[in-house]
Amino acid sequence: MTATRPQPRPGVLDIAAYVPGKSSAPGVAKIFKLSSNETPLGPSPRVVAAYKSAADSLEDYPDGSASELREAIGRVFGLDPDRIVCGAGSDDLLHLLAYAYLTDGDEAIHTTHGFLIYPIVTLGTGARPIAVPETDYTANVDAILKAVTKKTKVVFLANPNNPTGTCLSFDEVKRLHRGLPPDVLLVLDAAYAEYVKRNDYESGIELVATSDNVVMCRTFSKIHGLANLRLGWMFAPAHIVDAVNRIRGPFNVSGAAIAAGIAAIEDVEHQERSRQHNTRWLAWLTQEIGKLGLKVTPSVANFVLIHFPETKGRTAKDADAFLTARGLILRYVAAYKLPNALRLSIGTEEANRLVVAALKDFLAKPA
Repeated sequence: MTATRPQPRPGVLDIAAYVPGKSSAPGVAKIFKLSSNETPLGPSPRVVAAYKSAADSLEDYPDGSASELREAIGRVFGLDPDRIVCGAGSDDLLHLLAYAYLTDGDEAIHTTHGFLIYPIVTLGTGARPIAVPETDYTANVDAILKAVTKKTKVVFLANPNNPTGTCLSFDEVKRLHRGLPPDVLLVLDAAYAEYVKRNDYESGIELVATSDNVVMCRTFSKIHGLANLRLGWMFAPAHIVDAVNRIRGPFNVSGAAIAAGIAAIEDVEHQERSRQHNTRWLAWLTQEIGKLGLKVTPSVANFVLIHFPETKGRTAKDADAFLTARGLILRYVAAYKLPNALRLSIGTEEANRLVVAALKDFLAKPA
């Protein structure tokens, strides 16, 4: 039959559109948004000043290669700026990598509870997303390797993973890499790397530096507090940088984002304050919520995954409604195949204490 209107390419209409965490609670005077893993400390004052200064040149196009930002990142991490690509958030870079390395009939692997963007970018290219089971809400290297076929072209690994907060040791990541064919691209999504305190963790820089088929993606949205500006970067082999730059939009990062990013990456003191706040309250929330009888998946990121029973009146949906009525907005993660869980971002001291108190009241009320 002849089409009567333009048709999207195969795979596009199979995509379940990404739905961000809610940010409002009608009728509630004060809102604590704890649904999007935003930093409660916000950006540093130096970042705000740099952003405001960019207003003096809004009529000018930004530097299309974000060279000063790439150089600043290179100085901080000891990397070659020519092997860095910046994007409008790490999501932008994940899309570019998918478009560059996937086509009709290919397969891309992600884990069952991995970031929702992975199947979205995969389906958008006409490729097939393959979800691999996790073990204790953690990526399973053996399961991933078992899922690899001749059609596999990309493996997406969020490390730490969102929304579970778990991560693989560097030894496990290296074992995964060793088991992959050389023509399969391993994408290490390290959006939450700055929060990890484990000694056996490495964000992926070393593996990228010594491999031809590994990319590491990072973001300024979390610890740097620049989620509103949309800014991310990736470190990759030169041949992958070349491919991505050929399809990247010529001005995919704004001048304001570049200026703010440079100030953010250089403000080590602010990053440390944010990290210390997170470390303190991550441990406190895990312990206090656990005392209430709720299971919390051990997290290394800036959020915790709270599991609820299926008992009527005690479900995650029930808890979500109860908390929202108090102005406490968490993330219901059924879209991540976790219908019995809520993800709680680490907030201010006030917000954290209010959540624990509210959960206690929720569990105490008649079912």
